[in-house]
Amino acid sequence: MEIVARFEIPYYQILNEDIQLVSALPEFAKDPYHIVHLYQLMMLNRMFDTKAIALQRTGKLGTYPSTRGQEAIFVGVGDALQKEDIFVPYYRDVATLLQRGVTLTEILLYWGGDERGNCFNCGGKDFPYSVPISTQTLHAVGAATAIKIKKEKGAVLVTCGDGGTSEGDFYEAMNLAGVWKLPVVFVVSNNQWAISVHRSAQSSAKTLAQKAIAAGFDGEQIDGNDIIAVRERVDIALKKARENHTPTLLEMITYRHHDHTTADDASRYEPSHYREQEWKKEPIIRLRKYLEINHQWSEENEEEIKKTCAEHVEKAVQIYLNTPPAPPEVMFDYLYEKLPIAYQDQRNQLKKRGESFHG
Repeated sequence: MEIVARFEIPYYQILNEDIQLVSALPEFAKDPYHIVHLYQLMMLNRMFDTKAIALQRTGKLGTYPSTRGQEAIFVGVGDALQKEDIFVPYYRDVATLLQRGVTLTEILLYWGGDERGNCFNCGGKDFPYSVPISTQTLHAVGAATAIKIKKEKGAVLVTCGDGGTSEGDFYEAMNLAGVWKLPVVFVVSNNQWAISVHRSAQSSAKTLAQKAIAAGFDGEQIDGNDIIAVRERVDIALKKARENHTPTLLEMITYRHHDHTTADDASRYEPSHYREQEWKKEPIIRLRKYLEINHQWSEENEEEIKKTCAEHVEKAVQIYLNTPPAPPEVMFDYLYEKLPIAYQDQRNQLKKRGESFHG
């Protein structure tokens, strides 16, 4: 029997770039304190991002991946996650990690080459940073499988970039999530560039969200610069995952307003006019104007939050800069539960060299 399949990918937006409400406000967004809180988190994210880039440029931090222009995605995700959920990040998730209890100092330590920064003191079941592209999506599926087998509460949310959706791991993870009906949400930050490869050269699919159809579950596109829509759709997807073990793919449409990392130079491949054009849609100014129009934010509020965020960031930076480096032998300490005999001698030799160097 021939079966004809038809599908449509929905697109969600609530507050557009012209500061107009194009859909009804969800309940959480009717609380001005909640919206102001989201704005403050985005501001903190951006100020930290600017400082981290400055630290790298002055030799005080390693390669760093900017989140400039993508703050709404990671703040919205973090706000929708609940305590019992498991978060599986990639490497641009500063704002989400902060909401999960990770400190700015830990984030700086990690990008400064100190593995202790990836061992979050806040505890919980969240996963550490993942720099390899899309390998974390399979880890997320494994965690979701454990939740289902153990009949626990909660869901798993995993993030990746648009380039990650072209990896085999991503397709395998999606397929398993659909077949096994797992409580997992895939969030794709479609910032239009996989390093220097434009979205149009990565996939001929009209949307990235439609890749969920082949895996047997829903995919949708969301204005990733509209934090109200982001938070609402993530919340709905997580509820479906928790209550019905139904996976969802959320494609967040945004733009990367910086080089891929501080080791990149986007001017070599990015059209010169495009960033200026896309900046008109960026999330922070959009939400600030919305708050001002509704008399929920003022210039005095703006100056106060800038000062508060700057102090928060500076304090974290000073702790990071004053943290003594870890001894070199710790490179052996975070891979195995029990170090194999083959590596024990190497570790001891490295430890002795370090002691003699400092002695």
